[in-house]
Amino acid sequence: MKKIIFALSLFSVQHVGAQTLEKMQWFNEPEQWKIENNSLLMSVTPHCDYWRISHYGFTVDDAPFYYATYGGEFEVKVRVAGDYKTRFDQAGLMLRIDHENYIKAGVEFVDGKYNLSTVVTHHTSDWSVITLDEAVPYVWIKAVRRLDAVEIFYSFDDKTYVMMRNAWLKDNTPVQVGLMAACPDGDGFNVVFDSFKVKHLPDQRRLEWLKKDAGGE
Repeated sequence: MKKIIFALSLFSVQHVGAQTLEKMQWFNEPEQWKIENNSLLMSVTPHCDYWRISHYGFTVDDAPFYYATYGGEFEVKVRVAGDYKTRFDQAGLMLRIDHENYIKAGVEFVDGKYNLSTVVTHHTSDWSVITLDEAVPYVWIKAVRRLDAVEIFYSFDDKTYVMMRNAWLKDNTPVQVGLMAACPDGDGFNVVFDSFKVKHLPDQRRLEWLKKDAGGE
């Protein structure tokens, strides 16, 4: 593992009950990264992305993704800070079933502006953005998977969350859940993922069944 010196001083690291990052695994491991104080610090691979076919006419599946696999329903969130520099520099959460079915959501730098960005891919990709009025030092991204839907939220304080997308994702299927960054046009940038946490949610169908049948299993 190569040592990285990051110029980011955007926020102080919080020692919150993060998932055990050391137990996660890489898809497209970048050359430079490290785990420090429950944070993942990454130097994003140049010229990499996740996208399938639509609008641009190409497919790429080569950006760094650090993940663990979860079944059932859950809530996941993370705080993200990056020194975005080049068009389409991006970082955030990813939920991925396979190369044709995934959701990525986070901050994306486009034409000099910061955007809250979500890409939903089921064979072909779509893209939705919320443009921010000014640069932000960091943002919280949260995803809640319930049945066959994933709700995506953002927050600037980890208290007030605003929904940015509701998307379909096949239920009853294990999902790779983790931290994604991409640099389609540039030569790479640095990003910090802080306080990553996945919270199990009891299966909604089973809860409804239990209400109807109080006799138990």
